[in-house]
Amino acid sequence: MFDLLSVMPHLTWNDSDCHSISQRVQYHHKTNMKKRCEIIFEGIKSEQNQTLLNSIYTQLYIIEGESEGVNEEHEVLQMERTAKIQDTPIYCSDIFKPLQEPEHEQKDQIKTVLTKGIAGIGKTVSVQKFILDWSEGKANQDVDFMFVLPFRELNLIKDHQYSLHRLLLDFHPELQDLDSEMYEECKVVFIFDGLDESRITLKFSDIERVSDVNKSSSVAVLMSNLIRGDLLPSALIWITSRPAAANQIPSKYISRLTEIQGFNDSQKEEYFRKRISDVGQARRIISHIRRSRSLYIMCHIPVFCWISATVLQKLLNEDDRAEIPQTLTEMYIHFLLTQINMRNQKYEERDPEKLLKSSREVIVKLAELAFNQLMKGNVMFYEEDLIESGIDVTDAAVYSGICTEIFMEESVIHQRKVYSFLHLTFQEFLAAFFVLYSYIVKNVESLKLFLYEEDQREISFYDLLNAAVDESLQSANGHLNLFLRFLLGISLNSNQRLLQDLLPNRENSSEIIKRITQYIKVQIKGDEHLSADRCINLFLCLLEMKDQTLYREIQDFVKSQNHSVKKLSPSHCSTIAYMLQISEVVLDEFDLKKYNTSDEGRRRLIPAMVNCRKALLAGCNLTAQFCKDVSTLLQSPNSIRELDLSHNNLQDSGIQLLSDGLKSSHCQLEILRLAGCNLTGQCCESLSSSLQSSNSLIELDLSNNDLQDSGVKLLSDGLKSSRCQLQILRLSGCMVTEEGCCFLASALRLNPSHLRELDLSYNNPRQSLAELLDSPNYRLDTLNLNHGGKNRIIQGPQKYPCDLTLDVNTAHIHLALSEKKRKVTYVAKKHSYSDHPERFDECLQVLCKESLTGRCYWEAEWTGVADISVAYKGICRKGWGNDCLFGSNEKSWSLTCFNDNFAVRHNNTSTFISAPSLLSNRVGVYLDQSAGTLSFYSVSDTHTLTPLHTFNTTFTAPLHAGFGVCSSGNSVSLCDIR
Repeated sequence: MFDLLSVMPHLTWNDSDCHSISQRVQYHHKTNMKKRCEIIFEGIKSEQNQTLLNSIYTQLYIIEGESEGVNEEHEVLQMERTAKIQDTPIYCSDIFKPLQEPEHEQKDQIKTVLTKGIAGIGKTVSVQKFILDWSEGKANQDVDFMFVLPFRELNLIKDHQYSLHRLLLDFHPELQDLDSEMYEECKVVFIFDGLDESRITLKFSDIERVSDVNKSSSVAVLMSNLIRGDLLPSALIWITSRPAAANQIPSKYISRLTEIQGFNDSQKEEYFRKRISDVGQARRIISHIRRSRSLYIMCHIPVFCWISATVLQKLLNEDDRAEIPQTLTEMYIHFLLTQINMRNQKYEERDPEKLLKSSREVIVKLAELAFNQLMKGNVMFYEEDLIESGIDVTDAAVYSGICTEIFMEESVIHQRKVYSFLHLTFQEFLAAFFVLYSYIVKNVESLKLFLYEEDQREISFYDLLNAAVDESLQSANGHLNLFLRFLLGISLNSNQRLLQDLLPNRENSSEIIKRITQYIKVQIKGDEHLSADRCINLFLCLLEMKDQTLYREIQDFVKSQNHSVKKLSPSHCSTIAYMLQISEVVLDEFDLKKYNTSDEGRRRLIPAMVNCRKALLAGCNLTAQFCKDVSTLLQSPNSIRELDLSHNNLQDSGIQLLSDGLKSSHCQLEILRLAGCNLTGQCCESLSSSLQSSNSLIELDLSNNDLQDSGVKLLSDGLKSSRCQLQILRLSGCMVTEEGCCFLASALRLNPSHLRELDLSYNNPRQSLAELLDSPNYRLDTLNLNHGGKNRIIQGPQKYPCDLTLDVNTAHIHLALSEKKRKVTYVAKKHSYSDHPERFDECLQVLCKESLTGRCYWEAEWTGVADISVAYKGICRKGWGNDCLFGSNEKSWSLTCFNDNFAVRHNNTSTFISAPSLLSNRVGVYLDQSAGTLSFYSVSDTHTLTPLHTFNTTFTAPLHAGFGVCSSGNSVSLCDIR
């Protein structure tokens, strides 16, 4: 001891004793934690299922991400519908360490981490691995103690009074000799596992403040004070939760929000190859699961891989040509039957009838428990829950013993029991079975938690299933979605036959299933207010009932060229997007504007682009918020190589959102078009950052945005980077002057190796870049400086003015031209125009003489009611039919101007537009023929442009401006805008 004190003179004898005790307690604590965490169980806890965690552990990525509020989808559907964002992984041993990468904001200290993940994804295993690495001396050796407080165990003492020290002693008895004052001296980690299982109400305002580890209070108050930092403020805290419960803790108390991802595609197959020793059988099972998208996606969850392997191995071992389950319901039925068979083999009873009766009683009781607790939102059960479902607590061990892979019993604090099903999905499956069973035995009263009171008296099987569909659609968080899929699947005659030993008789459901599938299709196609996740779940319900009609209908629709014929509801769009998302065939091109739908419908279609090479979203009325959806897709595994977002009102805020996706390692985008997106120079900072981190982008089009020299300067910083691989840069019509060109020249001097084509047309560069073509130091093949001049340095489309005059040879005889053929007025008296084949003989219309090519902008003022139009020269001139009227055919596009509103029309389809607040009688028209855009604006007295409508199409011939007036005194005048 004397030698020890000589080495550590700062310690007194008393200090030294305390230090020695602390070390001894820490050693015992680490040893105990190692014993608790070194073994893992696949399925339930039994000797045959245990193995060393380190021998089988597969790294599950923990991804840092911002909270987006409560997700109202069923968590399995979240996984099926959305490709997970895969960014820089955080290994579980580094959960409290800040990321060192430059694109991530550096955090000084991470105190509290909340990790989300769906049921069975590996949250508890990650916690177990974190503790094991620490206890074995492999990581986090600066931590003195790790305290694990699972919510499932805390629930049992939620009404008790504890001090924090006393609570920790109950969970970790080896701390008995530790002085309570040492908690302040030591570095400790608290792990609260399973927030979603909590029955404790956590409050973070207006609560008792506790800062002393020896002060007694309720468990809820102690936990709230720990999380708030009032109690042991230096302690680190890790909380795990399923997504739906994660919002219970205010974000201000969370330093880092993370998400655990399950198996990726290669890990799924790796799992089956490791678990199944027969190589041929493993290959066949993998092949089968890949063919069933529902099963393959579910294998994202490690525990579902185990269920699938258990079922498929048994089936193929018994009969190599056995019919393999095709749906989720069939897989779970086979798993249930496998467990019943195993239970019967262990049971001493040999009378088949008694075995059958016993099995049925056990499963029905468990199914009732599953149903009752699902309706209440519980996944962990206690003695009182079992009693409510008629299960004798003294027999609970029997239930868990004879259904070992279905129902689990666990001894926790004070040796009290906690019960749960193998997985949330199995609870949902058994709950669905209980509904079917109760209906067949006419015990509808037991479904009172599910049915309205009036439905409980006499209800048909169709009404029962119909009520289940409605109840699922109305559930707040989608928690009945998978339950509904199982209920509809289990109702099929074929599946009732599989369950015949558990059902006293069967309900013939052929006609009922036809009616319910029709009801579901009506909901999908017709309900404008059906959310995307509900719609997709209904689509999956159809597949679960083996109804492929809607699936084939959508396939045919996607393959056809007539997308614009039928208007799609938003819910229909959700279904189309989902089907395209999960398809194994990558689309060459996804053109959003070909789908005739609303803005909300377009938003729901966007996820489909993740599975295409070329995504064309130009001119689809998208806003900045859509960029967030697109960015998320770019941050996940995707096939997108070309993305066209041109002619949408994205603004700088949209590009800032988009840049997060462009910088992702998963973004393989080669071509990005952002022409005419109402951008300014500010967006170039985000784009420059993307160019410096992206090594795939080779073409960038920013034409027709008012970037100005300030924006070009920012963009040039990205061009200088050695990581920038850009070969084509289009800055046409971006208000660039000689100053901006100098920034570009400087960038190309520093990084001359890649850029081959630079478009600076419709700017004012003068001759500052001419040397780039002649100098051997640059490799530019094409430098476009056409159509330049001072008049191009004007914001908006006014930089493209054109002079127009009315063509007297096209004017109807009741239209008078004046003011040097720049004004047309309706007059009652006929004009004595000479006969001409190009004259409109019935329609009160006139065309302008000049042909419109390239980029053109003009303005016109009107009185009364007038049509301001653009048409091909080949529009019909004879008669009063649709082939002559502006906007009523394929050869013309028209804006009809009234006193207080507008209407746009093309091919005889009209859309009414509310007038802007500052209504004037002047309209601006901008045509970009090569880009295929025609835009109409309302022009205020201060020359401010308010967009009215943009047509996006492919123009196949030169165009002419045209006007129509139809009442006495009505007129249209071309305005001088130069």
